[in-house]
Amino acid sequence: MNKKKDENLQILLVEDNPDDVLLTRVAFEDSRFDHQLHVVENGEEAIKFLKKKGQYKNHPRPHLILLDLNLPRVSGIEVLEQLKQDNHLSVIPIVVLTTSTYEEDVLKCYKHHANCFITKPVDLDSFMSVVKLIEHFWFDVVTLPPYE
Repeated sequence: MNKKKDENLQILLVEDNPDDVLLTRVAFEDSRFDHQLHVVENGEEAIKFLKKKGQYKNHPRPHLILLDLNLPRVSGIEVLEQLKQDNHLSVIPIVVLTTSTYEEDVLKCYKHHANCFITKPVDLDSFMSVVKLIEHFWFDVVTLPPYE
């Protein structure tokens, strides 16, 4: 196993749809890992959170970011681009989790070094399964970069 069960994993969910936030919270509820799910509703807040500005100055750095593309203020692509250009933040894995199925979005995300691109399933059971697979892959299988 990659992470110790007693390690408090930090996950940042950047999502403006309250229903998707709720589903993600529910999917992580029975996690085998001690974790904290932080949620911001737009790209501007995501950047503030990650750069520890304003109300986020004492928030922890996430181990993993779940990023929607269709966000108000600053788009998911812009967030991805800014984070991957920042030497300190670029090592945080970013999972793009979006409703988009456009090839152009997929290409843009990978060009900006997204770690993976997942189209959100439309039905509840499939959505829950995807979140569980994300958890398993990133916290059981993958070796994450050292936490700062």
